[in-house]
Amino acid sequence: MELIESHIGQADAFTVSLERDPLLRSTIVAVAVFEATPDFDTLVARVDRATRLVPTFRQRLIATPLGLAPPRWSTDPDFDLRFHVRRIAPPEPRTLESVFEIARTMGMAAFDPARPLWEMTLVEGMADGRAALIMKVHHALTDGIGGIQIAAHVVDLEAGPVDVGPMPDAPTPAARGPLDGWIDVVTYDATHVARATHRQVTSLASSAGAILRHPIRSALETTATVAAVGRFLRPVTETKSPVMRDRRLSWHFCALDVDLPALKAGSHAAGGTLNDGFLAALSGGLQRYHLHHGQPVEALRLTMPISVRTADDDEGGNHITLVRFEAPTSIDDPVERLSELGRRCTALRQDRALPFTEAMAGVLNLLPISITGGMLKHVDFLASNVPGFELPVFVGGARLESFYPFGPTLGSAANITLMSYGRTCNVGINTDVGAVSDPDVLRACLAEGFEEICELGGALDAVRLVGAD
Repeated sequence: MELIESHIGQADAFTVSLERDPLLRSTIVAVAVFEATPDFDTLVARVDRATRLVPTFRQRLIATPLGLAPPRWSTDPDFDLRFHVRRIAPPEPRTLESVFEIARTMGMAAFDPARPLWEMTLVEGMADGRAALIMKVHHALTDGIGGIQIAAHVVDLEAGPVDVGPMPDAPTPAARGPLDGWIDVVTYDATHVARATHRQVTSLASSAGAILRHPIRSALETTATVAAVGRFLRPVTETKSPVMRDRRLSWHFCALDVDLPALKAGSHAAGGTLNDGFLAALSGGLQRYHLHHGQPVEALRLTMPISVRTADDDEGGNHITLVRFEAPTSIDDPVERLSELGRRCTALRQDRALPFTEAMAGVLNLLPISITGGMLKHVDFLASNVPGFELPVFVGGARLESFYPFGPTLGSAANITLMSYGRTCNVGINTDVGAVSDPDVLRACLAEGFEEICELGGALDAVRLVGAD
């Protein structure tokens, strides 16, 4: 398979540059729990096939000379599938908490930059007969939706053997000469200057016509766009939370299960979407956590990904932009809280600055990591809602029971990610142990927040603490 190797975008380059500060690593971890142990050889064959269909999973990142252009993907000539796909037994007591412990230590470890930025570990021999697959991937390779697209090449819709056709060809590494790195830089810069010039000329022609026709409206729109970009780039110098303030190089994983129809019904009863209900549940739960510590808070700073993926984008890849806003936590009425969060999210999705996220990432890449990292460490929490598989799926003959996502904290106190699967929302909670010293209390508070939203639709007992008796 011939493969055109390309540079990553400015947004992905930003996530890679953050690796210089271990607190800001952009590592995604997911734990797939199976009712039985998948056949390992079948799993390896399916992953092999997926890496051929999505060849960035056989590529490593190569830095350009002097960092004059973003790193580029390059097919790994020493790609070793068995390095990336492993199998182990869990330590005692061989429970799901044992698996989460393995997963969090994997997530905190840096990737080997000489290899593709992903790993999978099948954990066999859990005490109850179940098994788990821990997946670790760098955000530059994919986002949550892209991860589900790739996983679709690994799973089946039935337990029995499935013929998926012949194995695709493996990508062929490109021949590289000693000066190719410099040629890449010149080509990249020349191409982007030409594109920028074309966009500028086109924009100027369009703007000139608009200004002549509607001078006042054009001036107001330009001012509004500049202001929107300024809000995105505005420095953050304080943490909103009076409780979740410290940061350490250690994560803690725990999880919740929420009934999907109940959460949808509660969100719709309040006139909002599932995502509105999700954020309202988090805001309510986090206020409960602060009240537990005797420190109520008006609002918390939230970073949330917004998908910019289009139908023309390849499978996998990172196609999100991160938006930052204050989530109200002091609104006691869950309906009012949900409605307010819905209004804020709608405004963000229509924000004038969104088309300029790549350019803004390029600006951030020019800043010292101490400045950008300092801004990220003043974010209180991250939240992400990822639609998963709607129907039951199988891997190597074993039925997938649940799929827990754990997003990177990126310097914040916590990342709370919801992944839907069938009729359940699997909620992964990744907390910084310095910010949250009592994660079980936080999880219980978040569970109460979800129960509050589900009750709006008439559902009771719709939330389960994963692993709890």
